[in-house]
Amino acid sequence: MGREFIDLFDHWADHYELTVGGHDKEYTEVFQNYDAILEAVAERSCGTALEFGAGTGNLTEKLLRRCNGVYAVEPSTGMRKEFEKRDLKAVLLDGDFLQFPSIPEQLDTIVSTYAFHHLTDTEKEQAIALYSTLLGAGGQIIFADTIFQDEDARKQIENDAEQTGYMKLLKDLQSEYYTTLDVLEKICRTHGLAVSFEQLNRYVWLMHAKKESV
Repeated sequence: MGREFIDLFDHWADHYELTVGGHDKEYTEVFQNYDAILEAVAERSCGTALEFGAGTGNLTEKLLRRCNGVYAVEPSTGMRKEFEKRDLKAVLLDGDFLQFPSIPEQLDTIVSTYAFHHLTDTEKEQAIALYSTLLGAGGQIIFADTIFQDEDARKQIENDAEQTGYMKLLKDLQSEYYTTLDVLEKICRTHGLAVSFEQLNRYVWLMHAKKESV
């Protein structure tokens, strides 16, 4: 994850909860059903979990109710400070999707919400390839993020943002590395993962990839 994204999250840390709570009207649809989206990820999780982009700990808190242990990776100093205020019983680590401390046990679940789009498609494949080696038999990757169903859907959503005057959202959609379902499906299947998708709001899809038996 680039320095510019880390700086963005450092700046965002103290008002992150307001944004996900729907107080920024440009992003209301992006974060629609936010708590239910986190719950959808958590309820599918089990065993020892590794979370990327832990932020302030909203998903982490839910994971701790369902998993045996949680390692939470977060690159932003500001976000980690907010996370630590909650005194969650997770192992908080400084790192990102591709560079993070070694996990001392085999993982059952790897999760993330609203963060995987900070990686290019090439980096996404590098990440998935790595995660497939960290998961045990039946291990799973559960990500929820803004994903486009296809290129036509991308154009429609961008046009709607422009027509509504949501220029901050439009800039976000056009400058970050949001991908499409077919790209993620190909990446997962290439690396031995059976994958399915479920749409959770207009922007966010849940990707559930499970390690196939050898």
